[in-house]
Amino acid sequence: MSRHSATLDDVARLAGVSLQTVSRVLNSPEKVATRTQEVVHQAMRTLRYVPNRSAQLLAGKVLPAIGLISASLTLHAPSQIAASIKTHAQARGLDVVIVMLNNADRGALQGALAECRAQNIRSAIINLPLESQLAEQLVQENPDIHCLFLDVPPDSDVASLLFDHRQGCHAVIDHLWELGHRDYGFLAGPESAISARLRLHAWREALHRNGGHQAITAFGDWSAGSGFACTLAMLAKQPTLTAIVVANDQMALGVLSALAQLNPRDITVTGYDDTPDSQYFQPALTTVAQDFTLLGERAVALIAEPGQRHSWLPTRLVVRQSTAPKGGVDTREALINQLKTIAAQL
Repeated sequence: MSRHSATLDDVARLAGVSLQTVSRVLNSPEKVATRTQEVVHQAMRTLRYVPNRSAQLLAGKVLPAIGLISASLTLHAPSQIAASIKTHAQARGLDVVIVMLNNADRGALQGALAECRAQNIRSAIINLPLESQLAEQLVQENPDIHCLFLDVPPDSDVASLLFDHRQGCHAVIDHLWELGHRDYGFLAGPESAISARLRLHAWREALHRNGGHQAITAFGDWSAGSGFACTLAMLAKQPTLTAIVVANDQMALGVLSALAQLNPRDITVTGYDDTPDSQYFQPALTTVAQDFTLLGERAVALIAEPGQRHSWLPTRLVVRQSTAPKGGVDTREALINQLKTIAAQL
């Protein structure tokens, strides 16, 4: 029985979706539901379908491309980063082929790079949390693909583009210390996550530098639900907390929800990421901003024109209503009134 190479029609038929949906999964995955993407990719694997980019390039049908190996685009940060990378790549005449992975293990990553290689792609941006050893191993085993990593330890011996977590984390603790807070709860992300560990270490470093003591620590899973549960657990252990420092905005939303049910609790809360919704939380969330648009621009530039091996991007503190002097909102308002009185006397 003769076998023919699988086509997009074959993929669509096996996945039970339209040809247009398959095309969107390949070219604009952020516009397709995660479950649908999984079904289409499974059909591609079953049929061993690989888009023939080499032939398409010769025919002038597609742009030269870079690969983006990413966590699920249903998460805020990966989706924002992917959108920025696509925008700035297209401005340089480059297409972006996105490969999403649920697990960042060696086998899955090697498969993703092999997929890039099969599509004649020789540069890849990897936006997954990887330990130094694994990232370095990938570079050694794939010398024909230039890899840029966005989530690895700072001392990794690979090309990387990272946000300055110390700058943002130190700014948070310094801000809270100046407001009079001395009793902290640190809500970190999963202990296995590199960014979670880095942020927790930087918080502790800044607290020690200010003369503070060890804070109570909890580990969430980045979700609002874990933020809610961890808040109840921390307050049960240490009811004197006056400030909860959180490793991302989504968990901070859960913290604020938990505090709203504990009446009355005047506890200051900070987040991390400055997601678009954070300014609409109740109260509006003080958080650390990371410029994902700038990250995408710099990542594409470093892929297109490799140069500096380790690059850093700034972070900044955005102060809103979720932080107040120790003693609560009334104390803050009294302080503002006092400052106004002093200013009027000058």
